Amino acid sequence: MKIDITMAVQMVSYFMIAIGVMAFIVSVVTQVIKEWPGLANIPTQAVVIVLSLVLCPVTFVAVMSYLGYTIEWYMIFAVVLAACLVALVAMDGWDRLQEIWDRTKAPDDKNNIE
Repeated sequence: MKIDITMAVQMVSYFMIAIGVMAFIVSVVTQVIKEWPGLANIPTQAVVIVLSLVLCPVTFVAVMSYLGYTIEWYMIFAVVLAACLVALVAMDGWDRLQEIWDRTKAPDDKNNIE
C-alpha cells in the first residue's frame, strides 16, 4: 500500500475528527455522571481519564467490528495512547469553558450595591 501526501493528510484529518468527537462524547458523559449522587466527590479529571480509557477502546472495537476489520495488538496500543489524548482535550476543554463562564458572571459585590 503506497501512501502519498494526500492520503496522509486525509488520515490525519480523520484522526483529528475522531479525537474531537470522542472528546465531546467523554465530556458529555462526564457531566452526566458527575451529577449522580456519590460521584460528586471524585475529581472530574479522574473521571475523564477513566471514561476515556474505557470509551475509546470500546468505540474502536465496535467500529472495527462494524467495518469487518481484524484488530491487531498494536491497534489497541494506539487506541490507548489516543485515549490519553482524548482525556487531555476533554479536561482542558471543560477548564477553558469554566473560565469563560466565570468571567461572564457578575461578581457578588456588584449585586449587593447599597
